[in-house]
Amino acid sequence: MSVTDNLLAVRAALPAGVILVAVSKTHPAEAIAEAYAAGQRVFGESRPQEMKAKYEALPKDIEWHMIGHLQTNKVKYIAPFVAMVHSADSARLLDTIDREAAKCGRVIDVLLEIHVAEEESKSGWSMSELADYLAGGAWRGLRNVRFRGVMCIATNTDDEWRVRRDFETLMQYKAQLAAYFDDGFDTVSMGMSDDYPLAVECGSTMVRVGSRIFGERDYGGKQ
Repeated sequence: MSVTDNLLAVRAALPAGVILVAVSKTHPAEAIAEAYAAGQRVFGESRPQEMKAKYEALPKDIEWHMIGHLQTNKVKYIAPFVAMVHSADSARLLDTIDREAAKCGRVIDVLLEIHVAEEESKSGWSMSELADYLAGGAWRGLRNVRFRGVMCIATNTDDEWRVRRDFETLMQYKAQLAAYFDDGFDTVSMGMSDDYPLAVECGSTMVRVGSRIFGERDYGGKQ
């Protein structure tokens, strides 16, 4: 099947209100252009320089989402145009996004990445660290960051019970965190190519689907 056929099949299976982030990392601009022609406007990348190059080569009404681990020294490459950073996983990174966004006269949407998986290698805040950070209040001074919700990467396993538990845990964390934020804290980014139907069932409002749309071209972790 073509990129267009794959994309339309995924979109048809998503309930109204669930946003599809087409994960285009490692795929060429031509594949993104095909998805764009089929109506897709939200794309996810995990490498800042690759995202910047694609931003420059493709239509400017594309909404670019940074979904991978983001180093503070790479924020400057994407701050002028990125729509949302899913992987805000430290106070230092949030401070850097705020500073770089201010230089560009922008406010950048961020999701708080929370560690829920069994693998220690997965990034993200522990809930206790995040609770301490929010209770400290320094984040309230970030004028160029808008906190929109939470994100997680579930355990890489075929055990549906374990994956469901990860998703349900994130939903519980979001409910606990909502007291800190206004009504705009409404996004739950969870679910990838292998588990997005389960994520939607558990309450996801945004799924990150790559190989189901673009095919396998995996260089370090499938979204």
